[in-house]
Amino acid sequence: MEKVAQRCIVCEMERSDGIAICEQFICQRCEQEMVNTDVHDEKYPFFIHRMRRIWLKDA
Repeated sequence: MEKVAQRCIVCEMERSDGIAICEQFICQRCEQEMVNTDVHDEKYPFFIHRMRRIWLKDA
């Protein structure tokens, strides 16, 4: 079965491997980067902002 590419809510790239949370897609690459990002890392707020798209459709 062929996987369909979807747009990641974090990087906005079309990818076929990843997870869906509340009908929003996060690619495997972004998922791994988020899991391994420390809360004190300067990229952490970026991930928080992007994850808000799960609950706030206009974020």
